[in-house]
Amino acid sequence: MNLRLSTVILPHRRWQEGGRGAWERAEQLGFHAGYTYDHLSWRSFRDGPWFGAVPTLTAAAGVTERMRLGTLVTSPNFRHPVTLAKELISLDDLSGGRITLGIGAGGTGFDATALGQEPWSPRERADRFGEFVPLLDRLLTEDAVSYEGNYYSAHEARNIPGCVQRPRLPFAVAATGPRGLRLAARHGQAWVTTGDPQLYETGTPEQSVRALRGQVERLADACAELGREVNALDKILLTGFTPDRARPLESLDAFVDFAGRHREIGFTEIVVHWPIPDTDFAADQKIFEQIAMEGVAQLG
Repeated sequence: MNLRLSTVILPHRRWQEGGRGAWERAEQLGFHAGYTYDHLSWRSFRDGPWFGAVPTLTAAAGVTERMRLGTLVTSPNFRHPVTLAKELISLDDLSGGRITLGIGAGGTGFDATALGQEPWSPRERADRFGEFVPLLDRLLTEDAVSYEGNYYSAHEARNIPGCVQRPRLPFAVAATGPRGLRLAARHGQAWVTTGDPQLYETGTPEQSVRALRGQVERLADACAELGREVNALDKILLTGFTPDRARPLESLDAFVDFAGRHREIGFTEIVVHWPIPDTDFAADQKIFEQIAMEGVAQLG
């Protein structure tokens, strides 16, 4: 099974002060895709510079030619399917059909209350996600859409000419629970996970691999219910949130060991964070670039 290596570049630097250079360098290094977070602010970066995902990806599309681009991940926390669809169709056009939409149910972070709303319960997040994804699917594949749901509506929403990628740009659905996995099985071209968050603080890498194997198996069950082959979906692991933390970027050998263990349980794409000094994503830039250029080839 071929494994692809991608990177996620956080939108924390001004474009002319390192932001542009990271995207250009990522393509030079041969990454399959360059993603960015779609948040209004995020964790320890809340009180520092942070830019919007869609303008960042628009700029990245202008300075790259081959690398795929996308979000990891967009959520309903501050997005509406109608306006998001228009932005995605525009992005897909500007990039020449290189956009992947990573999409998840959202959480309880800063985005959950930035518009002045009360944070949604886990059930409401799942309910909203269950409406959001199918409606967005329609908006990206049909010229005109009308819909009345419990949470989202569209009235003769026009999306002409649609995506460059047909029938629409791919969805990479982030999910671990049964409802989310069913959405991934039905609407996803890929599935995304960060692992089991309960293992991050006190778990072991071995426990994490077992938990991830279980997630892959539950995804397979969700696909089987729909008569779909689980191998039809790419399986993306966003690193940095398992007990391994930053260890896979400590050396080429460490990365090859990590990537090999996760390829064995079915992952087709590994995503590593572009190094940011003095943060949880700190890493030696030279080692990072060596991994980018040689890591996948070392797997054989």
